[in-house]
Amino acid sequence: MHEFGLLLPWLDIAGLAVFAVSGVLVAVRKRVDFVGACFFAIVTAVGGGTLRDILIDAPVFWMQDPTPILLCVAVAIAAWLVPLRWWPERALEWFDAAGLAAYAVYGASKALSFGVSPVSAVAAGVITACIGGVIRDITVGVPSILMRHELYVTAALVASALYVGLASAGFASPWPAAMGVVAGFALRGAAIRWKLSLPAHRGS
Repeated sequence: MHEFGLLLPWLDIAGLAVFAVSGVLVAVRKRVDFVGACFFAIVTAVGGGTLRDILIDAPVFWMQDPTPILLCVAVAIAAWLVPLRWWPERALEWFDAAGLAAYAVYGASKALSFGVSPVSAVAAGVITACIGGVIRDITVGVPSILMRHELYVTAALVASALYVGLASAGFASPWPAAMGVVAGFALRGAAIRWKLSLPAHRGS
């Protein structure tokens, strides 16, 4: 069975924290109250991981240990207290990019640890990284991040696939995780900075 490396538990914490911040930023832009901000922090941070755990037949992580929920609430409190004008204009996109890269790698690693095949583990990493943001956007009533033209799912796919490929090839920890996160974040960051996208369907 695949084992977590030393870096991977930290990626879980980082993914939870930055996705929680992104949920709060969406919420405060809609002028929701404190409780609403906590709700958006939680659903954004745990949404993808919840679906991943259901699919790989693992105990849903936040049902076994309340720490993820407490972390999301603590992050939500801190982020909600910061005036919106203090946040950089594209803070949401950059926090989301960091969460995307961290969770794509962590999700793929957890799937491997439960005996999932490499290809399916890559898909589990993408689901872990993307679903929380989709739930956040649909719930708050803004266009889904997946409908934007900038590379998003592709960045999660690169991070997840690179991690699985390097881990399966026998590269020692923490290099597969570190390289996967760096590649995913770099690609998503480049897409934010330079509006990179894949060719869209041209229709009939």
